[in-house]
Amino acid sequence: MSPRVVLIGAPGAGKSTVGALLANYLDCDFVDSDEVIVAEEKMSIADIFVEKSESYFRSIEKSIVLRLLTDATGVLALGGGSVMDEGVQQALQGLEVVWLEITLAEAVHRVGLNQSRPLLLGNVRSNMKNLLATRNAIYEKLATIKVDAANSPEAIVRLIAEKIATP
Repeated sequence: MSPRVVLIGAPGAGKSTVGALLANYLDCDFVDSDEVIVAEEKMSIADIFVEKSESYFRSIEKSIVLRLLTDATGVLALGGGSVMDEGVQQALQGLEVVWLEITLAEAVHRVGLNQSRPLLLGNVRSNMKNLLATRNAIYEKLATIKVDAANSPEAIVRLIAEKIATP
């Protein structure tokens, strides 16, 4: 089995919020890959980066995401960087992948100085600009549906529901 919908996008795009609402709307399960990582590792993502390294995090992230892409049956929200892995990109082929697209200004506003986002520590705006420059082309390539994440979470859910209902 595989997820009905996979949400991708940058930090602050609203994947977790929209994912939970969309799953409720579609009457299905919701899984957030970052939450699974935290539960299985028994530490925050920021702590994993500090105590074990980003490469360790990316390794377990890939393993967990690939497992979820097989096992999850409802809505699955992926961590923003998980799609940078070629194996994950291949596993997303043929799935309904929704990119919650967000502007630099909106992303910076939403994440602010959030210390739970280790890749954004320091100069948040500059780090987010670099992150979006690197990832947006991948998000675009993988997406079967693109939605403006500046809308309210409820409006985003309605947009996604309309698009997945239309063949």
